[in-house]
Amino acid sequence: MNQKICILPDHRGVGGPASFRERIISGLTREGCLVATNPLEAGVTAILVIGGTRRIDQLWQAHRKGTRIVQRLNGMNWVHRRTPTGLRHYLRCEVNNWILATIRGNLADHIVYQSAFTADWWNSVYKKTTSPFSVIHNGVALEQYSPTPKNTLPADMIRLLVVEGRFGGGYEMGLENAVQFSQALMRKGINKVLLILAGDPGKSHLAKYGHLDWLDSKGIVARKDLPALYRSAHLLFSSDIRASCPNSVIEALACGLPVVGYDTGALQELVGAEAGAIQPYGGDFSKLQPANPEPLAESALHLLSVRDRFSTNARRRAEKLFDLDTMVRRYLEALL
Repeated sequence: MNQKICILPDHRGVGGPASFRERIISGLTREGCLVATNPLEAGVTAILVIGGTRRIDQLWQAHRKGTRIVQRLNGMNWVHRRTPTGLRHYLRCEVNNWILATIRGNLADHIVYQSAFTADWWNSVYKKTTSPFSVIHNGVALEQYSPTPKNTLPADMIRLLVVEGRFGGGYEMGLENAVQFSQALMRKGINKVLLILAGDPGKSHLAKYGHLDWLDSKGIVARKDLPALYRSAHLLFSSDIRASCPNSVIEALACGLPVVGYDTGALQELVGAEAGAIQPYGGDFSKLQPANPEPLAESALHLLSVRDRFSTNARRRAEKLFDLDTMVRRYLEALL
């Protein structure tokens, strides 16, 4: 294909943007594209901005040259306006929102929203743009994230998995909800729940929950080890509030792991009715009120009683909606 595509910014480490960057570069390379990091480099056909970038001056120059700019958007920063996270964090979130909105409203020739929920959120907070847009869910390598080799799950406990990059920056409520949901399951007759955390819990979380003998904090787990971790659990609890398209959810579905969580973002759109259990939050999540875990625990008990069916449906849904090659082709359509 010999098209040269610039990808900004250079996300590395843990977290959704870094994972997406790795996957899209791998996919574009397989399609014969060249990948650049300088938007003004000779021969650049299009620029894919993953969220926002501080190199707006270079984007403006590329825009004036006529280089096509596609912006991939998830949600926006909002928790810092609801709970104290420190002045520095507050200012950083506000600046990042301004950058995202500036690119969306003034520079992007095409906008890719990670979910229909995300598109509605941006259009309700900021005015609709005149630029074309599309909804492209994240994709996953289905041969890597798969139900096989199948694990034999323990019969004497429920292994509940939570996967996040970091449990901090105002999103501590997600971990609190996971703990409360685990306790609700135990109140409803589950003899033992092992809550497994994959991600950086932070010192404050360890201090608060470290005494729980049914909580296993594994820290940051390498991506190559995630499929086996998904296959070792009975359920994935999606803890993110107002999630746009969490990688953990689609990775879990691809591994045949049913997903449970609260209907505060795109979860219902991603999971549907047959691959997990999604229930109303039960409080005002926009004010970071605690969730009501009882209805979700009831739904989870039913799911567990017919888990094999939900596991099969989870894999089928991933094959239908979240194939990585399909995602790459759709991004190429937007870029070229």
